[in-house]
Amino acid sequence: VDFPKLGITDVVAKVDTGADLSAIWASDVLEGDDGLRFCLFEQGSPFYTGKRLYFPKGEYSKARIANSFGHSETRYRIKLSIRIKGRLVSGTFTLAKRSNKTYPILLGRSLLSGKFIVDVKQGSTLTAKGRSEKLLKDDSNMIGGERV
Repeated sequence: VDFPKLGITDVVAKVDTGADLSAIWASDVLEGDDGLRFCLFEQGSPFYTGKRLYFPKGEYSKARIANSFGHSETRYRIKLSIRIKGRLVSGTFTLAKRSNKTYPILLGRSLLSGKFIVDVKQGSTLTAKGRSEKLLKDDSNMIGGERV
């Protein structure tokens, strides 16, 4: 997928029809009196640009997200333009720490619904090669100098 307005291209993403909302890897997330600031991805990721994004109050919200294990957390929710299979759409993403995930972006039902048809016969599973590749250039178990 691509984020043309942000100059970010060719990011690997996982389609997850079991997830309602989409999620994107974010780091250095800080909410201040005037709004929300963060970076997409993080240092060491091939997709990291170091650019801090800013969303003023009213252009983001918070959402309570529960995973399939029943664990829930509160995340920030933003809207981004994303190009999927050559089609530019607007999508809602939650900001998540995805450094330990295989894919830095998860595309959920809300983003896909009414815009795309998911045909599992046309897709591919994660290959052994894909499983062995790291999203981080250095030690994928190191985040900000701390082992995760």
